[in-house]
This record gives sequence, C-alpha cells and structure tokens, in this order.
Amino acid sequence: MENFDVIIIGAGHNGLVCAAYLLKAGYRVALLEKRSVPGGGATTEALLPDQAPGFYFNRCAIDHEFIHLGPVVEELELERYGLEYLYCDPVVFCPHPDGKYFLAHRSVEKTCAEIARFHSRDAERYREFIDFWQRLLKGIIPVFNAPPKSIIDILGNYDLEKIKDLFSVLGAPNKTLDLVRTLLTSNEDILNEYFDSEFLKAPLARLGSELGAPPSQKNLAIGAIMMAMRHHPGMARPRGGTGALVQALLKLVQSLGGQVLTDQAVQRILIDDGRAVGVQVANGREYRAEKAVISNIDARRVFLQLISPDEVDDANANLRERLERRIVNNNETILKIDCALSEPPRFEAYQHQDQYLIGSVLIADSVKQVELAHSEPSIGRIPDTDPSFYAVVPTVLDPSMAPPGQHTLWIEFFAPYQIENRQDGVKGTGWTDELKNQVADRVIDKLAEYAPNIKQSIIARHVESPAELGERLGAYKGNYYHIDMTLEQMVFFRPLPELANYKTPIDGLYLTGAGTHPGGSISGMPGRNCARVFLNDHRSLIDKVKQVGESMQSSMGSLFKS
Repeated sequence: MENFDVIIIGAGHNGLVCAAYLLKAGYRVALLEKRSVPGGGATTEALLPDQAPGFYFNRCAIDHEFIHLGPVVEELELERYGLEYLYCDPVVFCPHPDGKYFLAHRSVEKTCAEIARFHSRDAERYREFIDFWQRLLKGIIPVFNAPPKSIIDILGNYDLEKIKDLFSVLGAPNKTLDLVRTLLTSNEDILNEYFDSEFLKAPLARLGSELGAPPSQKNLAIGAIMMAMRHHPGMARPRGGTGALVQALLKLVQSLGGQVLTDQAVQRILIDDGRAVGVQVANGREYRAEKAVISNIDARRVFLQLISPDEVDDANANLRERLERRIVNNNETILKIDCALSEPPRFEAYQHQDQYLIGSVLIADSVKQVELAHSEPSIGRIPDTDPSFYAVVPTVLDPSMAPPGQHTLWIEFFAPYQIENRQDGVKGTGWTDELKNQVADRVIDKLAEYAPNIKQSIIARHVESPAELGERLGAYKGNYYHIDMTLEQMVFFRPLPELANYKTPIDGLYLTGAGTHPGGSISGMPGRNCARVFLNDHRSLIDKVKQVGESMQSSMGSLFKS
C-alpha cells in the first residue's frame, strides 16, 4: 500500500493539469491511468508501426482553441517543458458540390474577401456574425476560468474590457432578452437569420455541431462560437501532435515529484466513514489518499461503478437515480479513421493549394446533410449514405509527424454508439470489424468525390469504431465529452447542480474532466478549476478571507486601471 495526499483517477490532460497545480502547492500526488499510455483523449501514437513506420496519429483531439482562452499554458510555463503551438491559417476549407468553396483564414477580413467572391451580402453579414460571437465569447471567458458557483472567483476574472464586451451583447432589457432568445434557439436558426448561401451555412452548421447535436437542436445556438474562436484566439496544434501537450504536462508533473502510474485500472474508490480515503486497482492493490481522491472520469461511472450503492445512498439517497436518469447522452459518438498517405489529398476542381489543408477540411454539402449526420446516430442509424465529416491533414502544418514527403489523414465521422436492431459486435453495440471498415470505405469514397487521388495515396489505415473508442477512453456510450454539451448540462448544471462545483456529497471526493464545467475540449480549465476548489477547501479561514480580499482588490484594480 502506498500513501499520497491526493490520488487522481485518470491521467488525461485535465487530470495532469490538476496534479500540476496541486504539486506546485506542495501536495504529494499520484495519477493512476488504466492504459499504458497517459493522456486520455489527448494522445499521439504510432498506430501502424509495422505497416507505416514513422507515422504518428492523434487518437482523438487534434485542434486546440479553448486552451488559449485560459491561463493554463502560461501559469504552468509549459513552453519550458517542450510545448510549442503552431497556429493554423487558413483554418477551414469546405468544398461545395456546385464548385464554390468556403475558405476561412484566421483574419476575418481575408475570410470575408473569400466569401465575397461568391456572395457579397453574406460576406458583410459574416463580419457582423463573427463580431457578435467574439464579443459574447470575450464577455463569458471569465466564467470558463472559475468554478461555476464561485461568484468571487468569476468577478475576479473580469476587467473593464471584458465587462464592456459582456454589456455590448446585453445592454438594455430588450437586448438582454434578445440574447437569451438567441441562446435558446438553434444553430440552424441563427445561420438562416444571417446568411443565404448554402456553401457558407453548411460548414458553419458542421462546426456548430461539434458540440454533439444536429444544427436544428434548440438551446445550442452557442455552437456558432466554434467558428468565432478560429479567428480569435485562433486554432493551433502542438508541434508533434496533441500528445506533445501531454508530454509537457508529464515532464512538469514528474519534475515536481508527482507519480504517473500506468496500467492501473481503478476498480473501487475506498470509502471510510463517509470519506474517500483511497482506491483499489484491478490487481487488488490499494493506494491511500490522506486528503482527497479526484476523478478525471465521469460522475456516472464514479458513483454507479466505483462505489457501492450503500455508500452512495448514505451520502445522497437520490444521487444514483439522478445520475442514471437525469443525465443525457444522445447515443452520438465517433468512428475514427487514421490513414498514412504517400501524398496529400488534392482538391483539383477547387483551385487546389496545399495551404487549404492546413486547417480543418469539412465535407458538408448542405445543412440537411449535416442534420442527418447528427440526428440519425441518436436513433441508432449510421449516416453513411451521403457522409458528412471533419478531416485534417496535420502533416501539412507539422511535417514532423510523418516521414519526409508523406502525410497522415485524421477523419472524425459521427456515428451511433448503439446501432439499432443489433446486439452483436463489441459490447453488444453492433460494431464489428467488418461493419466499421464498410463505413470507413464509404467515408473515403465520399472524400474521393472531391479529392480523387485519395484512394491511391493510402499506404495503410486504422479504423476505430465508436464502441472501441468508448472502451479505450473509458467513456460512457463512447461520449468523449462524458455527457452531452447541451445548455441544460453546462456551467452550474454540469454534470448535475449538486455536483457542479467539482465537489461531491462524499467528503474528500472531487470531480474534474470533460464531464465538469466548462466541458469537453482541450482546455485544462476543469483541471485548473478543480485544483482551485481543492486548495480553497484546505486553506485556513484567515487565508480564505485574505484570498477574497486579494481577488476583490485585483478586480477593482483592473477596472480602474482600464
């Protein structure tokens, strides 16, 4: 048995961020990771070492925007540990069946000029559209970077500029009501309000649906912010792949004396007299925590699988049923395709330039096609008759991930976790090797309609079904966000109101990760916010009062300075 101050379940990037802050505060921390490779959904691995040696693939996350909205990289000085971000420009390329295409640059003005080649009115409206979402984004960033129930922390993150941005979208009562109405509507409604052109609306709908729901779903107009973030703070990738972020965090954690123990699948959280005191792993070994156990995995698995029902009921008699029935997962997840290529795809009918491939390549022919791509999985159907998907050729920006002159292809295709009317395959989901490869073939066929050279350029490929992705990540129903990113499950509702501030009814047990505020993505914010809650819980009353005073003083100072 080994003893630590804090044990963190899962060495995903949020768990590592949380550990780094706790280690810097002087606590003894160990992270237990079930896989042999730390990183969770943020790894870069040699998937095909025999068929395609020298090729490295991002297993899940690839494009980083949210992390640049917070202070994690700067506060933890991750550049000192080898992290280098490469910014994408252009940021999006989407060919349209009628010969038009959407090419978005980091610059809003350059993007408007590209749109104006095909539709001058939509170019002007695009400028207004991005300006609105940028102002809203800047106004709500302070909420992302604080525990959702900590008013003092949230207020302390505001300065005069952020307040101006917030009030520019709030303003008079009718303006505030209009903002609320906007947030309650759908991504599709907002796009129709601003734009006429399908070649523009379709890719914007596809990006907005990255939150995991169809464009028509109400309460998710906020998905439009996904395009705005590609302009500012910008879309970037670590040199060497997403796993380079994890490697920098690992170096930092280990330099501070933290331990990252792999192949340690936690089977049980140990509870003693209503308090979390450690964990037991698959081989029966126990690790003891004197201060806290922090879970980087979702609340449903924590309370329904890792703790006995009696112990959960003793803490909160309603919690198990609320986790089982109240939390929403819509059955949509990802079929992931990774290819080693002898040459990059070429969109010859669209004035091809390799720079088109620097950012995201979206196959989104129409809003209807995107709608089907996200609505059919919810009822167990595979939307592969006319696939819409998100592709990246990361080696155009970062050649270090493949042998000289060769490339990798990353494809994210939304698909159901549980296929209707099937109980065979992995975990009874219906996903077999034969089926996943049939679906991958259809996706590649669709890409070949736009880039005819793609099939002959594939050296080798790896296909991971939604069920396999769920097993690898340990994600409930394959949901890489842990729970859906819909408005009623965000901020102080995430994952449930009683669990929303990273604390739980069991003393000494905390939550972090994608299932906590502000949600899934590469941001490090859940890890940082959870660490702040833990540290505040373990401060003396005098220190807490001092902290509140410093926070208020800092906030007021920022206002008057501005």
